[in-house]
Amino acid sequence: MQNYRFQVIIEQDEDGFYVADVPALQGCHTQGRTFEEAIENIREVIAMCVEEMRENGEEVRAGFPEVIAVKTLEIAI
Repeated sequence: MQNYRFQVIIEQDEDGFYVADVPALQGCHTQGRTFEEAIENIREVIAMCVEEMRENGEEVRAGFPEVIAVKTLEIAI
């Protein structure tokens, strides 16, 4: 068993769902009604994506840096 470390970006959509995306794995995304559900779901999807890549002989790259900050700015123009 090998450990992988992936950056996961989670945003809340207009309907209140939490959408999780893994930039290092194309097509690896999911959602959940709660933040915790989105985290649980993305763990499962990451495992499926990595398993599929390994079965296809593809290299699994997790080389994205950690996000330092995300800030919402209000600007009056």
